[in-house]
Amino acid sequence: MKLVRTYGVGAKETDRLLRQIENRSATATSRLEPAVKRIIASLRRDGDLALRRYAERLDGLAPGTALRVERSEMAEAWEQTPAELHKAMQTAATNIRRFAQWQMPRAWKRTSQGIELGQQCLPLESVACYVPGGRYPLPSTLFMTTIPAQVAGVERIVVVSPRPAKETLAAAYLAGVTEFYRIGGAQAIAALAYGTVSIPRVDKIVGPGNLYVTTAKRLVAFDCGIDMMAGPTEIVVASETGDPQWIAADLVAQSEHDPETMAVLVTSNAELARATALAVEIQAADNKIALQSLKRNGFIFLTKNKNETAAVTNRLAAEHVTIDNKKDLDWLRHAGSIFIGTQTPQSMGDYISGPNHVLPTGRLAKIRAGLSVYDFLRLATTQEYNAEGLAQLGPQAIRLAEAEGLAGHAASVRIRIDEQIPSRTTKRRARR
Repeated sequence: MKLVRTYGVGAKETDRLLRQIENRSATATSRLEPAVKRIIASLRRDGDLALRRYAERLDGLAPGTALRVERSEMAEAWEQTPAELHKAMQTAATNIRRFAQWQMPRAWKRTSQGIELGQQCLPLESVACYVPGGRYPLPSTLFMTTIPAQVAGVERIVVVSPRPAKETLAAAYLAGVTEFYRIGGAQAIAALAYGTVSIPRVDKIVGPGNLYVTTAKRLVAFDCGIDMMAGPTEIVVASETGDPQWIAADLVAQSEHDPETMAVLVTSNAELARATALAVEIQAADNKIALQSLKRNGFIFLTKNKNETAAVTNRLAAEHVTIDNKKDLDWLRHAGSIFIGTQTPQSMGDYISGPNHVLPTGRLAKIRAGLSVYDFLRLATTQEYNAEGLAQLGPQAIRLAEAEGLAGHAASVRIRIDEQIPSRTTKRRARR
């Protein structure tokens, strides 16, 4: 990991480096855009033919292999996994489902002065969950994407994963997945966004992926809903008092996801910085992927004081952020998921805690949260007036409409009020 000081003679160079890191998402996806555009255009033109061609060329799909995974294949994979893994998967699924249920918003109504206002929670009709299938099987991502959709009430849930591992298929069986395709990459995103004969299009695509997947999601976003630009993993540890061995373990753990992973320690404690750098070097020695990402995107920012540590951490707006204690929540503003204290490894959040591990990257934590049940819902507002409510607020609406020069808007309110006036006069006379 590169150790850089945010103060002194290197301050200007450090600021340049931070600006470069801040632009990490745009820079990474822009260089892939031409190639991804060609893939999307090919899928829109040739449909299943292009999808299979790319799947065979890029994902290693054997010729003649069905794109769709049958439920029986998922069941077979479940039967072949060990009982210990069954238990772990069941625990993870239970915790993820419970957290999504806790998150689930409720429909509500409020009545006041002749007006009933409310909110309805309407699920999306169809979503696709992208589960990476590259270096490692990710059954945890299948749970993180499909279970919140189920809790939200989505009717059609599609899973796509290139070269799905046995563990991923077993997770799909446990989660009750019924529509699963062994496709991935930009070609899968294009097929889901625009549809082919074999794969009807969906309303929204969620889930993490490599830079090709992220670039494709960005390019189809005007034609199909997406959750976020969930690109390569990011970890920031902001610590003054942490254990260097434990911090290093978290940095190495997240770094093994992808050679593009960003791993950062921010601290004003010089001794902690040096000890962590040494611990990372030792712990990552036999981890090829972690070594690549740490060499490329591993940084230790040594700051002047804790205030500067807070400023740098918020500036990075990372996917995973670890802090020393709950008091640090007072200054932490930008993070996808927050891990508090030395006893909270980030890996627990990746698998078993319950909060979602599909999180915003590329500084998107400044504007949105991680994947949740909300991503699978539309919150539709409701309003219902009776005659008295319309009589009370209608004239003010008319004034606003007339101020905007929208005579038809004013007339649509006035006609109702005018027709109600005789009936209200009659009712008052009857009461006398």
